[in-house]
Amino acid sequence: RIVGDVIGKYHPHGDSSVYEAMVRQAQDFKMRMPLVDMHGNKGSIDGDSAAAMRYTEARMSKLSEYLLQDIDKQTVDYIPNFDDEEYEPIVLPARFPNILVNGASGISAGYATEIPPHNLEEVVQGVIKRIDNPSCTIDAILKIVKGPDFPTGAIVQGKKGIRDAFEKGRGRIIIKSRVEIDGQNIIITEIPYEVNKATLVRRIDEIRLKKKVDGIKEVRDETSGEGLRIMIEVKPSFDPEAIVNFLHKKTDLTKSFTYNMVAIDNKRPRTMSILNIIDSYIYHQKEVVTNRSNFELRKAKKRLHIVQGIIYMVDVLDEVIALIRASKSKGDARTKLTEQFNFTEEQAEAILTLQLYRLSNTDLTALIKEKEALEKSIKQLTDILQNEKSLEKVIKKELRSLLKKVPSERRTAIEDEIERIEVAEEDLIESEQVRVGLTREGDLRRASLRSHKATENPDMKEHDCFLFNEEVSTLDTLLLFTDHGHYIYLPVFKIHEGKWKEMGQHVNYIVPLVNGEKLIHVEAVSAFDDDAGWLLFTTEKNVVKRTAVKDFDVQRYNRPIKSMGLKKDDRIQDISHTAGEKHEIVTFTK
Repeated sequence: RIVGDVIGKYHPHGDSSVYEAMVRQAQDFKMRMPLVDMHGNKGSIDGDSAAAMRYTEARMSKLSEYLLQDIDKQTVDYIPNFDDEEYEPIVLPARFPNILVNGASGISAGYATEIPPHNLEEVVQGVIKRIDNPSCTIDAILKIVKGPDFPTGAIVQGKKGIRDAFEKGRGRIIIKSRVEIDGQNIIITEIPYEVNKATLVRRIDEIRLKKKVDGIKEVRDETSGEGLRIMIEVKPSFDPEAIVNFLHKKTDLTKSFTYNMVAIDNKRPRTMSILNIIDSYIYHQKEVVTNRSNFELRKAKKRLHIVQGIIYMVDVLDEVIALIRASKSKGDARTKLTEQFNFTEEQAEAILTLQLYRLSNTDLTALIKEKEALEKSIKQLTDILQNEKSLEKVIKKELRSLLKKVPSERRTAIEDEIERIEVAEEDLIESEQVRVGLTREGDLRRASLRSHKATENPDMKEHDCFLFNEEVSTLDTLLLFTDHGHYIYLPVFKIHEGKWKEMGQHVNYIVPLVNGEKLIHVEAVSAFDDDAGWLLFTTEKNVVKRTAVKDFDVQRYNRPIKSMGLKKDDRIQDISHTAGEKHEIVTFTK
């Protein structure tokens, strides 16, 4: 029925879009303060859709009543709906700043907006602060409104991004999941806003299955009525901290959020700072309370006029009754009352429609009390309309009253700096002995020792042969040197594992080489330290150079790295490993 009313009266759109909009307002993992109270299946954080509309029931939540409060008191302007059959409000009275509390996300022609949810109590206190001190700075607001407050909790990093957003309407923050490490178990209890939990669990399990990380033993979703819980079991020889850091980098365990605070202000879309939004809201509230006060003042004056007439009538009751009995009709009685007793038309009408029991002494006392209350109310309303401070006092009182009735504790923690996550991939790899081979043509293969032992004749191109064929650890690093004075830094775990019989992958697929560049030497390094020795380079033009192996250690290795500077027509002829400084070198020409 709700969907039918919305489509028929206000929004001629598809029923599913209207229903889904209503469902979203009931989801406590999407809305910081849900505006719809819904009975039935309203979807889940795993991306499950809500039950069909015939199975669900809905009503406004306690908070949404504050959005509509006083709408019947001519507080906001109305316009005709799409078919001119009904009237609809341009805006709602909105007794709290919903645009900040529940945020906004959407696109239109040429504009997009992305405003995260904030804490209701903080936002309301921020509004009160701005009313008290209209010239307060962004720093004063930041002390009260700490930053976003997501329904899913988690941790927000980057106070600079929050400050940029509050000052300029744009800023970037990082949202990190709340993670606990218990022995060899990683427990995730809160995830970033608008991350699908089922997709996140599936992605972590894919990493386990594809062995992008060797250390994950099992991934389980243990979410229950008590709250969200994802359990990741880590193998005994691995550091859970390293695995967590890897998952923060490779999955939605950490997610960035960019503020883009575009709102329609004074009928125009514009990027607004938080002070702009608060000022606009205060201006709107002043209009709403002024319009409501005018409405209530007119109503109170009208009622006081009637009450005064009835009280006066009691003093001349016998004459009034005699006059009414002598009258020919209601209209005649009304005319005589206005002429003889100076009643107004409205007072005369009220007297004529009065029920006889209202003439008792008890009711007269009630009327006198009502008259006094009306006079007091008129005085207060007149003061609100004439005095700006009184108007602001009413707005602040009503905002504080809202906080008492709808408490809201902060769920999201705010941290100053965006933490840089460093992941040493070696920490995520299981130490294992494997066989690695590299041919002169550049074909690279890695296989288990079992596969190597079972293979008598590995496949190879014609006239090709092994340049390197040794047993190494997955934690070792290969240095592949070329005659052009370059080398490729290649951790063993980066080499695709297959069968020893297969030709494997060409080096160019890992790091592309220059045309005509030849591989001439492979060095397997277990550790880049003082004990790793030196490499002796000899070129065709008789240039000799010795470099410590530890100097070839690098952090970035997605392209060939220079190992030795060469003259234009020179090439490296030979590279030899020397363990100590007492070795003697013999160089042969031919």
